[in-house]
Amino acid sequence: MDHFPGVAVVTGAARGIGAAIATGFAESSCHRIAITDILETELIGVCKSLLTRFNPKDDPEGLTILALPGDITSEPFIEEFFNAVKAKFGRVDYLINVAGVGKPYRRSVEIDVQEFDFINNVNYRAAWLCSRTALRIMTAQEPLASPGNNEGWARPAQRGSIVNIASQLGLVSRPGASAYCASKAAVIGMTRADAIDYSKDSIRVNCVCPGIIETEMTTSSGVVREGLVDSIDIAPMGRMGNVREIADCVLFLSSYRASFVQGHAMVADGGYIIN
Repeated sequence: MDHFPGVAVVTGAARGIGAAIATGFAESSCHRIAITDILETELIGVCKSLLTRFNPKDDPEGLTILALPGDITSEPFIEEFFNAVKAKFGRVDYLINVAGVGKPYRRSVEIDVQEFDFINNVNYRAAWLCSRTALRIMTAQEPLASPGNNEGWARPAQRGSIVNIASQLGLVSRPGASAYCASKAAVIGMTRADAIDYSKDSIRVNCVCPGIIETEMTTSSGVVREGLVDSIDIAPMGRMGNVREIADCVLFLSSYRASFVQGHAMVADGGYIIN
C-alpha cells in the first residue's frame, strides 16, 4: 500500500480521470482529500460515494473530504477553494490538476477567439492558477518525512508534489486541434519550468500525458467514438485506456516512490506517440 499521510487536492474530480484519482487516493489510505469541479451534483455524488465506501461510520480518524464546487477558471474561486483547504486540513501535499476540456476538430481559421480562450483558460491557465496558489502553501509548510527501507536509507523529505494532466497531444499534434494541442504543450512546459524552480524547496512537479481514455468525453456519442477509431488504431495496443490506469500513474508520481522523478512528462497512451 502506498504511503500518503498528507492532504490531496484534485480538480476536475466530478467524473472520469479526476474521480478515479480521488478514489485512488482514498484506496491508498490518504485520509484527507479536497475535490472540486464545476459539476456540483456529480461532485457531491463522488464525495458521498467515497465516504460511504471508505468511512461509513464517520470515524474522525478516517477519510475526510472537502468538496467545493466552482469554476476553476475563476481566480477568486481558486483562492476561496485553497483557503478552505488550508482552513480545514492545514496544508496541501499532493495537487492534481485534472480539470480540462476537449477540442473542436477544426482548423485555426475556423475557431473563434472565444473558443480558443475557453480551451486555454481551462486546460492551461487554471492549472497555472491552481499550481501558483498551492505552491504558496507548500513552500511555507514543513515537509513530510518519507518512509525508509530495509537497509535503513531514508528518502529525502517532500514538502509537496504537483501532478498536472497534460496529453499525448501536448507532445505530438493532430489535424484540427491547434488550440487543444497548444494548451497541453503549455502544461508540459509549465511542469518542467516549475520543477526547476521548486526543486530547492523539496517540491516535485510532474505531469501525465494520457492517450485516448474511456470517459464521458470520449464515449458520449457514437459520432465521437467513431471519430476516434483511427487514433485508437494508431496505438500498438489498439484500445482506449481506462481511467484507473491514469490514476495509477498519478499516484506513483505523487508518492514517495517517485522521490527522484522531477519534471517528467509520463506518457500513458498505449504506444500512440511511438507509432
